[in-house]
Amino acid sequence: GKILQYMSQMYPYPKSLELLVYVSQLLQAEAIRYGVEHFRRNRGRCMGCVYWQLNDCWPVASWSSIDYYGRWKALQYFARRFFAPVLLSCEEEGALSSSMNVNEENRCIRKAARFCVTNETREPVSGFIKWSIQDAASDICRQGQYSVEVEALSVCSYPWIEFPDIDIRNHYLSYELWLHGEKVSHGVSLFVPPKHFEFADPKLELRRDGETLLIHAAAFAKGVEIGNEAGDLLLSDNYFDMDAGEKRVQVLQGSMEGLYVRSMYSLMPDHGTIICRAD
Repeated sequence: GKILQYMSQMYPYPKSLELLVYVSQLLQAEAIRYGVEHFRRNRGRCMGCVYWQLNDCWPVASWSSIDYYGRWKALQYFARRFFAPVLLSCEEEGALSSSMNVNEENRCIRKAARFCVTNETREPVSGFIKWSIQDAASDICRQGQYSVEVEALSVCSYPWIEFPDIDIRNHYLSYELWLHGEKVSHGVSLFVPPKHFEFADPKLELRRDGETLLIHAAAFAKGVEIGNEAGDLLLSDNYFDMDAGEKRVQVLQGSMEGLYVRSMYSLMPDHGTIICRAD
C-alpha cells in the first residue's frame, strides 16, 4: 500500500503487474538518487552515504538493489552513476520543491537549477558542463556551458540558473559532464512530477550489433529499460534517461532472445505498453 501511494503521487498509475514492477523500481531508484546526490553535494558536512540494502537472501519483493537471483534492479544501475568517483549532480527548483502537495495547482513555482561537481578522487579534474533546456521532442530551446576545475577530494558548486519562461509540462533540463574530451555522465531534471510531463512518443528502436545494443529515440525518453524474456540480462547501463538520438550499451551477461525496450511513455494514458523487440 505504501509503495502504491508514493507511486501514485509521482507516476501515471501502471495498468499491469509488469508495469507495476517497472515503475516501482524507478520510484525507488529516483528516491535514493535524490538523497545520495544531496549528501554528496554537502561534502564536509556529510562524508559518506550508504543505502539499505544491496542484495537479498530471499526471493521476495524488497528494497534490495540486487535480487535473490543476482539480477540487477534499477537502483543498482542508478548506484553506478550516483556513486561515481566524479559526480555531476543537479539541484532543481520546481513543482516538487514549491509545495508538499504534488497535485496542487495555481501556485507560484520557481523554475531554476544549479550544478555541482563532486570529486572524490585524489587528483584534480578539469573539463566542462554542457546543459540545455529541451522540449519533449528534444528540440533545444536554451543552452549553456561551464568550465570545470575541481580540486581533489572537494566539491564545486555553480550559480543558480533561472528559467522563468519555460513550460514545465513540456520542457526539461539535460546536462552532461565532459572530462578529457569524453562524456562521462548525463542527467535529466524535470520541473514537475513525471506524471504531469507531456511526453512525446520516443519511437524507441533496439538493434543488435554483436554484444552491443543500439537504442534509438526520436524524442526525449525517460526511464529507458532494456530486458529479455528470461529476465537475466546484465548490461553496462540500463534504466537511463536519453535525449533524442542513439545510445550504445554492452551486454555483459544473459540471453539475447526476446529483447525489448520501453520507457515511461508506456505509462501514458491511451498509449498502452509500447515494447519494441529485436530478436
